Amino acid sequence: MAERALVILLAEDDEGHAYLVQQNLLDAGLANKVVHVKDGQEALDYVRCEGAYRERVPNGPLLLLLDINMPRVDGVEVLRQLKADPKTNEFPIIMLTTTDDPREVKRCYELGCSSYVTKPVEYDRFVEAVRRLGLFLAIVKVPREDDRA
Repeated sequence: MAERALVILLAEDDEGHAYLVQQNLLDAGLANKVVHVKDGQEALDYVRCEGAYRERVPNGPLLLLLDINMPRVDGVEVLRQLKADPKTNEFPIIMLTTTDDPREVKRCYELGCSSYVTKPVEYDRFVEAVRRLGLFLAIVKVPREDDRA
């Protein structure tokens, strides 16, 4: 089977932040497909091929970028559910959030997040953080979604 490009699932309820993340990943040279969902429930539906995504066929590597503070289901709960499921527990999950509380960082790592990136409030620092994330994503190897049990 041909190697599929990494798909990035971006769960972010703030349209401005979602736009900046997508644009700065492009500016960093990452041309991967980014699927933007607006809350944690949509993220779960996408990964599980349920709800609006029930017709989606999983293929290729999948990586999640999760905001923490989202409506319906927050990013920490998405992380908890996906890491508790043997079908999805190998997907890399990067928490991308304005929350820098050390207890929250620790909890996300304990639940199995791959990385925790704090979105700086200042625009230039936010752009630089996403650019660096894009450089990291350009070299990381991610398990294929269609190889899951």
